[in-house]
Amino acid sequence: MTEEHPTDPPLAQVEAVALPEPERVLLHMPVDIRSMSLVVLAGLASLFVLHWAKAVFIPVMLSVLFSYAFSPVVNWMEIKRVPRWLGAALLLLAIFSVIGSTAYSLRDEAAQLLESLPAAAQKFRQAVKTRGDRSDSTLKTVQKAASQIEQAAQESGAVSGATRGAVRVVVERSRFDVKDYLWTGTIGLIALIGQTTAVIFLTYFLMFSGDTFRRKLIKLAGPSLSGKKITLQALNEITGQIQRYLQVQLLTSVLVGVLTWLALLAIGLDNAAVWGIAAGVLNLVPYVGALVTAVASALVGFLQFGSLNMALLVAGASLLIHTLVGNLITPWLTSRTGRMSPVAVFVGLLAWGWLWGVWGLLLGIPILMIVKSICDRVDDLKPIGEFLGS
Repeated sequence: MTEEHPTDPPLAQVEAVALPEPERVLLHMPVDIRSMSLVVLAGLASLFVLHWAKAVFIPVMLSVLFSYAFSPVVNWMEIKRVPRWLGAALLLLAIFSVIGSTAYSLRDEAAQLLESLPAAAQKFRQAVKTRGDRSDSTLKTVQKAASQIEQAAQESGAVSGATRGAVRVVVERSRFDVKDYLWTGTIGLIALIGQTTAVIFLTYFLMFSGDTFRRKLIKLAGPSLSGKKITLQALNEITGQIQRYLQVQLLTSVLVGVLTWLALLAIGLDNAAVWGIAAGVLNLVPYVGALVTAVASALVGFLQFGSLNMALLVAGASLLIHTLVGNLITPWLTSRTGRMSPVAVFVGLLAWGWLWGVWGLLLGIPILMIVKSICDRVDDLKPIGEFLGS
């Protein structure tokens, strides 16, 4: 007789045996609904005030940035026994003299360039239209049929309206009045001159005051030594990061301008010096400046050379210079602590551009750097600083 072995349990019984379910890990994060509501309301109110009073905030922020950029020169002049009021005045006078002399020397080339832009855009539009006419015969046929149907419907509506005794009203557009245009332009020019004057005087007063506001902020931090120390460290960090950012922006803008001038001069584009200055100035506007320079220079290149390939070469050279400087030179010059998350920078630029337009694109990154420096020094705001950092 053979020895009997116990039979294995059926597969259904094995699957029926349930394995012990692992314990779930729950994160206990207390949420204060009242505090969150107050934060949301305060944020919305701040956005409304920033948008409503942008005519005041923009000149103030520009003056603060200019004072940060020029204060090291005024401090050096003060060490050389030059009074601060005189050093600040001489510095501003020298800056405006350089800007005025450069604009005066390039005025003819700039006027020629501005006059050529509308003609370039019109020529490019005609070229695109000519190419489109070759392949849009079917679309034109459909559009023609649709316009005929619409015309027939209008005629039938007019006949039925006439039989019912309805009166057809035709609204005529108001004619163009040169006086209104000149008056509007004059108001805009006066406002621009007023804001520029306010920025100049406020920048001068900030450079003349020196560390006065810093000492006042330290006094307002409270009597404790730790509070004053944290305030001083935050102010020093803000000053260092903004000055470093402005120095990097100035150096990269000069580099972009020189390289663009040399590249367009080698291609043979007219007014290459003006394009170099425009590329250097527009480099201060992140993302948008490079695109505007490439598109405008491509239009002028198309007008001059009459070839789409040459226009693409001009635009490609401009974009290549901005890309190389932005991705290679700028990160090398910027310290690790001053770098910010590209996502945070892009979202911040969108927000500030929506609030303040072009000025928001210019001032967005410095404002985010100031916010990050403050958040890194306050315990309750450190998550925001961590989010803004790279």
